[in-house]
Amino acid sequence: MHIRPARLDEVAAVGDLTVAAYQEWLEGERDPYADHLRNAEARLREAELLVAADEDDRTLLGTVTICTEGSAWREIGLADEGEFRMLAVSPESRGRGIGRALTEFCLDRFREVGASAIVLSTLPEMVAAHRIYEQLGFVRTPERDWRPYPETLLITYRKDLA
Repeated sequence: MHIRPARLDEVAAVGDLTVAAYQEWLEGERDPYADHLRNAEARLREAELLVAADEDDRTLLGTVTICTEGSAWREIGLADEGEFRMLAVSPESRGRGIGRALTEFCLDRFREVGASAIVLSTLPEMVAAHRIYEQLGFVRTPERDWRPYPETLLITYRKDLA
């Protein structure tokens, strides 16, 4: 597996992969958030869109969006914090360490730029992702939990990088 920046010719596939990974938490294809997840082209332009690809056949296995300071995709990051969003592993590629590798890549990326910490938001139901974050030293920050929509609770995690 190789983690690298996404290419423009991959944005449709990245969007489809992201929707497929989040499908169990969406309310069908008509869920408005599906369009947001599918919009990988905007993430490529306005953030850092990364992919995990198979080294042999170049199949896309996963993706994550790194939201540096000033990115329109940031939601909860403070000025000295890194943030990542939309970590997604294709359903057929789960259980291979891809989510962990993408998270570790994000940690390394923000250490390189001198961020003091890294933060993220996640659905309470995404327990497999929570296990990865907690194994890597992220801690829950319930005081930062928030609701992008009245019916949607996002819980938050933070990891100090100092």
